Formats: sequence, structure tokens, C-alpha cells
Amino acid sequence: MCEHCGIRLSHGAFGRSARGVNRRQALDILAAGGLAAFGASLGGFNSAARAADDEVVRIGYLPITDATALLVAHGMGFFKDEGLEAERPTLIRGWPPLVEAFAAGKFNLVHLLNPIPIWMRYNNHYPVKLMAWAHTNGSSVVVGQASGINSFADFGGKQVAVPFWYSMHNIVLQYALRHSGIKPVIQSQGQSLAPHECNLQVMAPPEMPAALAAKKIDGYIVAEPFDALGELKAGGRILRFTGDIWKNHPCCVVCMHEEVVEKKKEWSQKVINALVRAEVYAATHKKDVAQFLSAQGEHYLPLSAPVIERAMTDYDASIYGKDGAIKHPQWGLGRIDFQPWPYPSATEMMVSAMNETLVGGDTTFLTKLDPKFVSHDLVNYEFVRNAMSKYPQGQESTSDPFSRTEVLSL
Repeated sequence: MCEHCGIRLSHGAFGRSARGVNRRQALDILAAGGLAAFGASLGGFNSAARAADDEVVRIGYLPITDATALLVAHGMGFFKDEGLEAERPTLIRGWPPLVEAFAAGKFNLVHLLNPIPIWMRYNNHYPVKLMAWAHTNGSSVVVGQASGINSFADFGGKQVAVPFWYSMHNIVLQYALRHSGIKPVIQSQGQSLAPHECNLQVMAPPEMPAALAAKKIDGYIVAEPFDALGELKAGGRILRFTGDIWKNHPCCVVCMHEEVVEKKKEWSQKVINALVRAEVYAATHKKDVAQFLSAQGEHYLPLSAPVIERAMTDYDASIYGKDGAIKHPQWGLGRIDFQPWPYPSATEMMVSAMNETLVGGDTTFLTKLDPKFVSHDLVNYEFVRNAMSKYPQGQESTSDPFSRTEVLSL
């Protein structure tokens, strides 16, 4: 327990994987050898056929607001309304064990950081399909009040945590650092840094606020509600909302096994129907959803309602604009927003940006990827388009709601 803020500093926040592989070992194996090496360390993955043969919706999720659509669809009976049986979603505390469990067929429906399925499909040749966006925006850069960081140019000599190498967070953070004259590096915390270098490390989202409060790191970038928790309990402040840098960016995406999608089209359509309905509801009932997800509600997220409500609704430009956390109030964003359409332009930009982003492990596969090919090969547009026709509320009233131009502005 952190003595500064009462947040539990859990060395097991990622849990323990099968056969005793711990959090640090999991990260090292995943970074160095990819999913195949990680699977081999556990004695091999079971086939995803287990998930393909299962008629029950089995969800794995991290305790972040990115999972809202999956949790609302379960808790409010939207899967049941589609005639589907759904187990209560299983909370996982870090990305490596969630990826592991999904690949092993334990779950047939998950939310993953947008770059993860790109890495899984093209580096590890794992047949994952991106089915929809789980939300937009919903993340920020949090720094310690006493860190001396007032802009991205102040990150020289600092220690910063990201949730996973293959994450929108790592991409946006490094974009901001590079454009501010700061060089991202990956090295042990004990090594000295040049004045223009910022050291990055991977940390499980639930661990970040406590690490900031204990001054083990100078800042972090992650999904809500751990940004709001950092503000309220860990002596942190929002330096910048990520959606204010990349307008309405994707963060987590809904993923399924390709075999499931191909074998069970009707079942898959019903799953996506329920999720799109959940996003439509969440977009217009954020305060109610915060209470519903909280420890005082259905306890899908192990945090109090005030923290989650702040994470979902508190985006006042008159307050956050004073310190530069919001520089584009004219964009009309929320702290987190919900829309399911997986814009091809965003996938293409993500692939291109990954080639410019420093990560742990081998990235050779990225140099061979054509962004347009990935946007068509990785993503299934059929089911989400059908679901959006069934639940059209909240869609952008443009001549073409299925395409857009990406806006990136520091």
C-alpha cells in the first residue's frame, strides 16, 4: 500500500500466468520473442477452436473505461436481448495475460489496444480480427505536481510509464516528445539520461498512480480511470488529453478470433449488435454508466463512482485549458467518447506511426506492412456496419459517415 495515497502497490497487478511466469518475465518474453515465444514458454497455446466452438460470450477485460461497451452490453442485458448467453466478464490486470488468454481461446471477445492486433496478426501470424472501436479518446498524460514538467519539452531526464509498447499511448507520447526536442529511450531506470532523453518503461495501468505517488516515475500515459485517480489520489495533474492531440483517436478496439467470425456469422453479428447498442447508450448516459460500472454499482471497475464519473465526464476547457491540457476546445470532444466505426484512415495512420515509434523487441515486421493492406485485411467492417444500421443514433451527420481525415496537432 502506498503511504502517500493509499493506493495498493501490487507486484502482482498483472497476475501470474500459467506455469509461474510472472509479470516481468511475461513482458520480457513478449517484447523479445513475441506471442509465439510467450506461448512456447507456457507449453504452447491451445487452438482458438475452443472459442470457435463455444456459443457462450466469454469476455476478458482490463479495469479501464475502454471496456465500457463490453461491460454495459453484459450488465444491461444487451447480449441477452440478442439471444446470447454471456458469462460475467473476467477482469485481467495487465495486457500480456489478456493477450495470452485470448490467444489460448479462454476468451472469445476482448478489447485490445489498437496496435496489439496489428502486432499479433503480422508479427506472430495469429488470426485475430478487429471488429469495431470500443471508444474514442479516454486517455491522457499525467505528471507529478512536483515533477517540474509543464510541457513535453520538460521530459528530458524523466522516467515515464506506458501501458504497453504496442499502444496508442506510446505512439502519441513519442510523437509529442519528438516534436518537442526530446528523444525517447528504453533503458533501466538506474542508467543516466542525457538532458534531452526521456526513459520509457511498460507498467500495468493499475500500478501507475501508486508509482507516481511514490515518485518512482515522473509521469505516465494511460487510459481512464487511472488518470482521474492520479489527479485525485496520487498528486498528479493532467498535462494533456490525448484526444486533444489526435482528434477522436481510437484507443481500444473490439477483437475476436477470425475462425469464430468465419464459422459463426449470425452469432458474431449478434455480439456486435449488442456492443454497438452499448456504445450508443454509453455516449448519452456517461454519468449513469459511471455509477453502473463502479464499486458502488455492479463492481465491474474496482474504483469509486466519483473517480469513474470524473474519468468519463470531466472535460471543462475553462479549467483544463488554463494549463494547456486542452488546446483545441473547438474540436468539441468529451473526456471519453463512444463510436464504433473503425475508420480505415486511422488504421493506416496507426501502422505508419508504429514505424516511427520506439518499442522493445523486434520490429522488422513493421517495415513490410502496407497501411492500406492492413486496413482491409485486419478489420472486418461488415458486422459493425450492419449493427450501426440497426442502431443509428449518434452517428456523424456527414455525407460519408464511414470515412474521415485524421487530425493530429500538438
